Amino acid sequence: MMGRSHSAPSPAGLALPRRGEWRVVPMLLPYLWEFKGRVMVALVFLAVAKLANVGVPLVLKEVVDRLSPAHAVLALPLLLLIAYGLLRLATTLFAELRDWVFVRVTQHAIRRIALTVFRHLHSLSLRFHLDRQTGGMSRDIERGTRGISTLLSLMLFSIIPVLLEFGLVAFVLLAKFDWRFVAVTFSAITLYIVFTVAITEWRMEFRRRANEFDSRANTRAVDSLINYETVKYFNNEDYEAQRYDESLIKYESAAVKTETSLGLLNIGQSLIIALAVTLLMILAAQGVVDKTLTLGDLVLINGLLIQLYIPLNFLGSSYRQIKQSLIDMEHMFRILEESREIEDSPNAVDLPAGNAAIRFEHVDFSYDPKRQILFDVSFEVPPGSKIAVVGHSGSGKSTLARLLYRFYDVSAGAIRINGADIRELRQSALRSAIGIVPQDTVLFNDTIRYNIHYGRPDATPEEVIASAKAAHIHDFIASLPDGYETQVGERGLKLSGGEKQRVAIARAILKAPKILIFDEATSALDSRAEKAIQAELLRIALGHTTLMIAHRLSTVMDADQILVMDHGRIIERGTHANLLLLGGAYAQMWSLQQQEDEARKSQEAASPQAAVV
Repeated sequence: MMGRSHSAPSPAGLALPRRGEWRVVPMLLPYLWEFKGRVMVALVFLAVAKLANVGVPLVLKEVVDRLSPAHAVLALPLLLLIAYGLLRLATTLFAELRDWVFVRVTQHAIRRIALTVFRHLHSLSLRFHLDRQTGGMSRDIERGTRGISTLLSLMLFSIIPVLLEFGLVAFVLLAKFDWRFVAVTFSAITLYIVFTVAITEWRMEFRRRANEFDSRANTRAVDSLINYETVKYFNNEDYEAQRYDESLIKYESAAVKTETSLGLLNIGQSLIIALAVTLLMILAAQGVVDKTLTLGDLVLINGLLIQLYIPLNFLGSSYRQIKQSLIDMEHMFRILEESREIEDSPNAVDLPAGNAAIRFEHVDFSYDPKRQILFDVSFEVPPGSKIAVVGHSGSGKSTLARLLYRFYDVSAGAIRINGADIRELRQSALRSAIGIVPQDTVLFNDTIRYNIHYGRPDATPEEVIASAKAAHIHDFIASLPDGYETQVGERGLKLSGGEKQRVAIARAILKAPKILIFDEATSALDSRAEKAIQAELLRIALGHTTLMIAHRLSTVMDADQILVMDHGRIIERGTHANLLLLGGAYAQMWSLQQQEDEARKSQEAASPQAAVV
């Protein structure tokens, strides 16, 4: 394929534009608001937990003051100590209740968003999926869903509690102490936050690059493992390891910078807190000496500051994780912003009833505006007939099937089924009416039964077996130790080419479509396997409207009409006999292939080999 009108998300590329990461938060809110009752209850539990937490040093102050020689009354401190214990319990209890209530909200949001991204990926055009990098994209989705959990947890369990506790502590300080305590506390916290945000923003660039190199490394690893056999064919294990290590080296460098810069952040935060606590304790101690404050006040100030600064210690890491989560979510949500390119029209309808008749009307098409693929292509496939399309590689044959499936829309002209423009049909209705046996049959890494059943998921087990029998693969499956439960491996690599094609035929039969497409379905097979598969294709095509795309002319001799394509144009059309009499391009192709067949037969006679079907 040539270029595309928009770029796929490429985490492996380092030129991704930096956008406002916080923009993903409004995109997340609708998923949370589905459980708005739970969110409100969680916030109430959060507030109660923080009120109890701030109440602890207040009660402890009273206990210390009541235990002083001037107020040594046992009954009141005992009640206060009980209250102290209850407040400690309430702090933990309501924090756990908050977690218990909110966990369903988090997991539901993750599930809904992951499902939305998955559905959107399947709705994107073939153009997007030809350009995508599977390893990097899967890592983006993985990090994005994990980022949702991290963001919600930190926002609800770290940032909001710190802000609430800061407000409560500020209120207590204003109510009980003079302005100096408030000024020192506010100044220290302001300096702490400014320093933390500034250093974290600086560090985030290292983290961002580490993620990009991590995605690139994952992309290369997945691509290499998918092409395991090719790597072995060319003895390129070391070359693949070197390419993988190039990304790992860059990731290592960025990750080291990320971790070492964390030391600077921690030292700076500790210095600010240490100075503030020291200054406040000096002020409090001076107040005790001057008898303007009690020992309980000293304990209260120390307790409040400890409770405030402990969560502040985690502000840097929390802010970094929140920013990282936002970046990870942005990568994932960016997938949702990818244009679908092929959309159902607002008034899309189902396929008109009756046997399917296909008509291409003056179709032009370009994958890229600079390179046109099809030029004024017109032909008709009457109901129940078989039309074959032949031509050299790159002539535009397979493009016809992609356009018929509406993986792309035509640039000009129209494609009609039973008189209806396919752009006015619902895509699901259109595609449910078409069955295909492709040139390269790729199976799911599951059982043979699953791969056949995939043609019609609501089919019964008996229908699956009947389809396998119709494709002449049932006996082979029955001979396997695990039968229909045999695992086919990734991309079906545990089966031979002929076996995979028969599974594809069984799957197409089970779908029971009105239209059948054979897209060079036997071109990858040897001559003996080709003849066996071809006989089955001809049999199942009976009664169906069939489009056969072929390179081997011997497979289309019985077609009702043969279209000869060259450089995106139909240059000849007619029956096999008529085209031979015409003596044009088809006749030349036929003569050349006959010579090749004779040469192959001579070679096979000299060195016979058993063909695996």
